[in-house]
Amino acid sequence: MSSRRLLVLHLLLAALVLQGCTVSRLRIRQADAVVTASIDRRIDCNRPDHCAQSSPLLQAAQQAMAESTPQRPVHVVTLLNDSEPAMAARINLIRAARRSIDVQTYIWDHDDAGQLILNELVKAARRGVQVRILADQLWSFNDPVLLERLSRVNVNLQVRLYNPTFHKAQTQPVEFAAGLLCCFFKFNQRMHNKLLLVDDAIGITGGRNYEDRYFNWDDSFDYVDRDVMVGGPAAKQMAESFELFWQHKRSVPLTHLRDVNRKILDEGTPTPWPEPTYRQPLRVAQVQQAAEDAAWLNAWLIEPTLRTGQVEYFSDLPAKTDKPDKAHARDFTRHVMRMVSEAKHEVVLQTPYLVMSKRAQKIFRQLHHGVDAPRIVVSTNSLASTDAFAVYAMSYKHRKRYLTKFGFEIHEMKPHAPGPATDNELANLGTDHLNLPAETATPISAGKTRMHLLGSHGSNNRPAPLLSDGRRYGLHAKSIVIDDAFGMVGSHNFDPRSDHYNTEAGVIVYDHHFADQLRQSILRDTQPENAWMIAPRQRKVPVLSDLNDMIGTVSEHLPLFDIWPFRYATSYDLKPNCEPLRASDPGFFACYKPVGDFPEVDVSPKLIITRMITAFGAGTTGLL
Repeated sequence: MSSRRLLVLHLLLAALVLQGCTVSRLRIRQADAVVTASIDRRIDCNRPDHCAQSSPLLQAAQQAMAESTPQRPVHVVTLLNDSEPAMAARINLIRAARRSIDVQTYIWDHDDAGQLILNELVKAARRGVQVRILADQLWSFNDPVLLERLSRVNVNLQVRLYNPTFHKAQTQPVEFAAGLLCCFFKFNQRMHNKLLLVDDAIGITGGRNYEDRYFNWDDSFDYVDRDVMVGGPAAKQMAESFELFWQHKRSVPLTHLRDVNRKILDEGTPTPWPEPTYRQPLRVAQVQQAAEDAAWLNAWLIEPTLRTGQVEYFSDLPAKTDKPDKAHARDFTRHVMRMVSEAKHEVVLQTPYLVMSKRAQKIFRQLHHGVDAPRIVVSTNSLASTDAFAVYAMSYKHRKRYLTKFGFEIHEMKPHAPGPATDNELANLGTDHLNLPAETATPISAGKTRMHLLGSHGSNNRPAPLLSDGRRYGLHAKSIVIDDAFGMVGSHNFDPRSDHYNTEAGVIVYDHHFADQLRQSILRDTQPENAWMIAPRQRKVPVLSDLNDMIGTVSEHLPLFDIWPFRYATSYDLKPNCEPLRASDPGFFACYKPVGDFPEVDVSPKLIITRMITAFGAGTTGLL
């Protein structure tokens, strides 16, 4: 038997053993008893409001709730394009909570951003607020010692992990592989929802997880991301969705996890909750003070807020792969697809992964071939800006289909795009009166910060090396605007994984002004200084161009061996002194120069692998 077959056999045997290794009821009762006996029951505040700080954000939400009727809902909605307001809003709301805080996320790391929010939640629990944290197990915490501490840090704080692999908090590489082999559908179904909900009155949802990379605090690679903050009746929908996930059997209490259970029983006496150790404490102090500064909050979070009517929060049901034929299990996914199918004039779509599910392909094909087909503008990643190069390979494979069959106008982000707002603008507002040391009166997301997707989880999936230096960005925002009439901000990537496996959530705002704000935010990322345009190659030699076209089309449709190097389309950059044009404009080639299929990417193993996945990886689309 070959070594490869032996490895697969060992993985399957390990998976079968691990799958049956649930924590016994006796050990769960013992751990629960230890937690009950040793949990910190200290409450730092005896006031009825639990010493909540005053917050204009929460007050506006409560006012909207009070003015709402079932027939005429009132909402306050704030688009959080920029990372600093997104972090400051979270801190402000946590400190303002009077009754409850519910947090749901896909990733929670133990870096500065993760520690900051976690410590703020511990403080809220200690003053009497009921705090619940629900995180997807695969990419969250990943530390039984930390979770053992959290299990007893305060009686008002509870943590559960969603869909733990083999009943553990920490997944080793061999367990990851075994999970894929033995129980693919269950293992591959992740909770991708992101939500922070305060007092069932105001919530934040969108694309950001709790990790430095999502707030411009990482040292290698930044994300351009987006959230939306909503106060009013839609918060009740958020609360109902969170409760469904919290009570679901895949949301597992800490004492039910094998490694955490063992730690609790072994430790006996609880370990005191440590003060956070921040890598850049002055930056953390600045955003904490900004979260309480009235002028800063007014400029970045109050003035941009819109007061509107109909807003809906949608979420797929937990474990949607368990009931794939139930339409309500894919509620959010189904609603997003219906929105797109009803477009009349324009669809503006932003997604980090341009890999369309079969359902989405059918919808866009019908739109493009209908009478008065709507314009479809797509903002997505280039190979130079993405850290998911394997996913990008599938997007690259189907460029011709996207351009000709669906009518997409594709703009791929440049790796040094300046992003939705300048850090200097954010930092200079109000820093003079924050009482911080002089060296902190600089951008909160200091100019050297960068982010990556999976690096801090032990992955080598870093972006491809570049030919250029400088601050680097990748797109992570997931948003869509239909007919400039309503817009959606959420976690859905519009790809097969979001469609079939992950649970997704988001907010749909039926308001022209919000749609216009969101549309302008997305289109800013498509401007020539921020993105390359994808367009057909110029047909210089008719016969050879036709032949190349024909061979390329045949190659693209092959499930394997799509190795033809001369693709139908390539990347273009705007020439100096030219105005932006659509690829269909007769003057396009006079104003745009081709810059290659993978501009700014250095020749590297990742570029070669990208080509290989394009050629041989068609069957992995759902997994990616």
